Amino acid sequence: MPNFLTNTDLKSEYDVILIGGGIMSTTLGTLLHEFEPTLKIAIFERLGRFAKESSSAWNNAGTGHSAFCELNYTPESEDGTIDIKKAESIAEQFEVSKQFWSYLISKGHIDKPKDFINSCPHMSLVFGENDAKYLKKRHDKMVNSNLFKGMQFSTDFEQLKEWIPLIMSKRKENEVLAATKMDLGTDVNFGSLTRKMGRFLAEDSLVDVFLYHEVKDLDLEKDGSWRMKVKNRMTNKSTKVSAKFVFLGAGGYSLSLLEKSDIKESAGYGGFPVSGQWLVTHNEELIAQHQTKVYTQAGLDAPPMSVPHLDLRIIDGKKSLLFGPFAGFSTKFLKEGSYLDLPESINFSNIRSLFGAWWHNLPLTKYLIQQVAMTKSQRIAALRQFVKNADEKDWELMVAGQRVQVIKKDDKLGGKLEFGTEVVINENKTIAAILGASPGASTAAHAMINILEECFPDKLQNEWKEKLLEIIPSYGQKLSENADLTEKVRNYSKEVLELDYD
Repeated sequence: MPNFLTNTDLKSEYDVILIGGGIMSTTLGTLLHEFEPTLKIAIFERLGRFAKESSSAWNNAGTGHSAFCELNYTPESEDGTIDIKKAESIAEQFEVSKQFWSYLISKGHIDKPKDFINSCPHMSLVFGENDAKYLKKRHDKMVNSNLFKGMQFSTDFEQLKEWIPLIMSKRKENEVLAATKMDLGTDVNFGSLTRKMGRFLAEDSLVDVFLYHEVKDLDLEKDGSWRMKVKNRMTNKSTKVSAKFVFLGAGGYSLSLLEKSDIKESAGYGGFPVSGQWLVTHNEELIAQHQTKVYTQAGLDAPPMSVPHLDLRIIDGKKSLLFGPFAGFSTKFLKEGSYLDLPESINFSNIRSLFGAWWHNLPLTKYLIQQVAMTKSQRIAALRQFVKNADEKDWELMVAGQRVQVIKKDDKLGGKLEFGTEVVINENKTIAAILGASPGASTAAHAMINILEECFPDKLQNEWKEKLLEIIPSYGQKLSENADLTEKVRNYSKEVLELDYD
C-alpha cells in the first residue's frame, strides 16, 4: 500500500467520499466497489496507516460480538423473564460480517483468515447463588433459539476447572460459580482485517486512498453535493473536493464533522469521551491455562462497555491475555486527537443535551473518577477477583482506544447518554455518520448495509441486489427463524474462514 497520495492525485469530484480509515469506511468502500466498480470513490485517513484508532487490535477487546457471553444483551425483567431479542439481533449481525469476510476470501480480495479471525470459546461467568439462577434462566431461554444451540451451562466445580483452570485455581469447592460456554466464539483482529481491505482498495480497485489527509470542513452546495476542504498533513496544503455522498466513519471525529455539516439532524448531539486501559500478560504459562473469552456482569454504576472480562487475544500470531477494561477520561475524541476536542464540540444546539446527560448520570461520573484514580496495584486487586494468585509482575498496563459515547437530546431529560451505535442520515440521504461504540466493529457489515438501504434504496433493491445476495446469502431472512439457513451459513463461513470449533 502506498504511504500516501499527494494532493495532485486528487480528483475535484467524486461520487462517494469516505472519511476515516477504520473498519467502517473500508467495509462500506469495499461493498460499494463490489456493487459498482466504476464509482469514483475516495477514502481520507488523517493518520499514516489504516486502523490506527478504534479498529487497532490493542484498542479493543477483539471479541467477535455474537451475544454469546455479553450479559447486558439479555436483560431480566421485573417478572423474572429473560429477553433475548437483542442477543438474537447481535448474533445475526455478526453472521452477516462472517459471510462478508468469507466472500472477500473467496474472491481473493483478502487472504490468510487466521491473520484476523480465530476460534475462541465465549463464556459468561457469574458469582453467587442469585446470579447463578439468572444465568441458568438465561441459558434455558437461549438454547431454545437456533442461534444459541450448543451453549453449555455448568455450576460443577470440576467442569469449571476444565473450562477455565486459571480462574478456578486457588478457589474453594464450596464457592458458588456458574458459567455458560459457547464454542462458536471468535477472537478478531479488526486492525489486520481493516488493513487487508484497505490494501485491496488501494492496490486492486479504482478507489483512491489518501493517507495523511484530513477533512477539515464540509458544506452543502446548492446542487446537493458536498464541498470539502481536505488538508494534506505532510505538506500542510489544502484542496477543495466535492462528492455526491459522504460517509463520516472517523471514530470520535465523526461527531465534530457532523456538527460542521450543519444538517438539522445533527442538532442536539454531543459526545462523552471515555478512554480505556487493559492489564495484559504475555506469560506463556498463564496463557496456556486460559484459552477463552470470559465476561461477567458490570459493577454498580459501571457502563455496559466496562463489563470486566478476561480474554485470550491472538495478534500477529502471538497469544496473550487481556483483563479489563478500566475506564479513563480524556477530553480527546481520538487517541491521537486534541485535548480541545470536547470543549470545541460544545455549542448552543447541544449544551442542554450535555448538561441533562451529565445531571442524570452523576453515578457514572463518580465511577469514572474512581477508575481514573486507580493505581496499578488496585487494578491487580480487581484482576484477583478473577485470577486469585495473579502476580503484579506478570501484568503490564496498556492504554486502549478512545470511545465517544453518544449524547442525544431528550424532551424529558434534556439529554440522554447512549451506549450503543447511532447512525445519523440527513433527509436528502447524501450524508451519513456513525457514532458511538458497542458492538461496533463486529457488526460493521450489517451497519453499512443498513446505510446503503437508507441512502441507495433503489440501487440496492435492483441493480445491486444480485451481488448483495452473492455477498450475504442470508440477506433479507431472519436466521433466528430459520435453523437450516443458520446451519448452512455457519458451515460456509467456518470452512472459508478456517475456524476450528467443534
